[in-house]
Amino acid sequence: MSTPTVRRISECFVKPQSSNKICNLTPWDILSIKKYIHHCLLFKKPATLIDEHHFIQNLLEKLKHSLSLTLFHFYPLSGRLVTHKTQNPPSYTVSIDCNNSDGARFIHATLDMTIADILSPFDVPPIVQSFFDHHKAVNHDGHTVPLLSIQVTELVDGVIIGCSMNHSVGDGTSYWNFFNTWSQIFQAQSQSENHEYDVPISRQPIHNRWFPHNCSPPISLPFKHHDEFIEISERPLLRLRFFHFSAESIAKLKAKANSESNTTKISSFQSLSALVWRSITRARSPPSDQKTTFRFSADCRSRMKPPLAEEYFGNCVHAASAEATTRELLENGIGWAAWKLHVGVTDLNDRVVVEFLEWWLDSPFIGQTGGYFDPYSLLMGGSPRFNMYGCEFGMGKAVAVRSGIANKFDGKVSSYPGREGGGSINLEVCLSPQTMSALESDEEFMNAVTEFDPLLF
Repeated sequence: MSTPTVRRISECFVKPQSSNKICNLTPWDILSIKKYIHHCLLFKKPATLIDEHHFIQNLLEKLKHSLSLTLFHFYPLSGRLVTHKTQNPPSYTVSIDCNNSDGARFIHATLDMTIADILSPFDVPPIVQSFFDHHKAVNHDGHTVPLLSIQVTELVDGVIIGCSMNHSVGDGTSYWNFFNTWSQIFQAQSQSENHEYDVPISRQPIHNRWFPHNCSPPISLPFKHHDEFIEISERPLLRLRFFHFSAESIAKLKAKANSESNTTKISSFQSLSALVWRSITRARSPPSDQKTTFRFSADCRSRMKPPLAEEYFGNCVHAASAEATTRELLENGIGWAAWKLHVGVTDLNDRVVVEFLEWWLDSPFIGQTGGYFDPYSLLMGGSPRFNMYGCEFGMGKAVAVRSGIANKFDGKVSSYPGREGGGSINLEVCLSPQTMSALESDEEFMNAVTEFDPLLF
């Protein structure tokens, strides 16, 4: 029996009413991970549908219209990347042109599968990658393909809204601000008889991008051609799996970590991260003197002086990290590891970030994922603070959130809020098949994992 495939029904482009602007990229934007951000929300179709065709067509029209209204506020997402080059000396500048563009792509697709088919397997099934446009694109492709693409995939019993956003335009905070604003405008539009209802949004994006004081945009990169910095590599065989941790389980980890370290300063997320660091390192079985590094992808908005608003639209991320040998990590308890992570996070401040960016401006480069993350590193991305389940589009609260394969590698962990809220967390773990099997047999790790079935909601 053949595996069902996603079938595209139609596609079009959606533009805001006006977007005649140019946006320069900051060092953060240029340094961002090299692939698009991909997340999708899975919704159940309403239980009582008299005319399913009418429901889908009405949903699509409302989604497109509310998207156009949303792009008015988030106009960089409707643009394209443009490059200006000089040969002597070699200079390569990239910016966002919000004027000469078709806008954001909007796709309607169907798939003969159920929500249970997507969520029931332990591992994230490969079909999930088909819920996104540009799932193989790199950021530089934004010169010729949309910076934002929406794909609405109709299942037998559900609807999936997938969003692909060029990472050079914004980070996770910017991404979810856009998604939540789109939801807010959609719901206000649905509640109003006036199709052109002007929706006052709760979090107006701020497009005045931040540059170090000694930087005059646009930033000139020392390249002659994009082949000099675009990474093309074969993707290794990986397993992706979600693990759920209830608020009660995380509270126990936090209490144990703080007790072992004789402190009250270690956070819930640092405690959970310490568990992940220890457990995956144990599953990898490196030599006892092997150094292993745990990195957080940390939002710097509140760390800058003066701080940037949460509504700052763009990238504003820096890595906080901790390092230890395998012996240190595994012979000491979870409290020791959690304190190392706590210090790594608290040491990340405005001075550290600015000094790094000023150093980068002296010799700008675009790092490659493969060269940055060694086989013993871990990177924690995402955030359980993102309001993912607040995005509703007339179908109630999403059943689940899933992501694309872009920006995934052995040792990438992404954090999500648990659907039930209350401080619960879901972790999407990406590992080699051998390491994932060992992690699934790790007693310390699996004892903290909580059974949770999103299909019951």
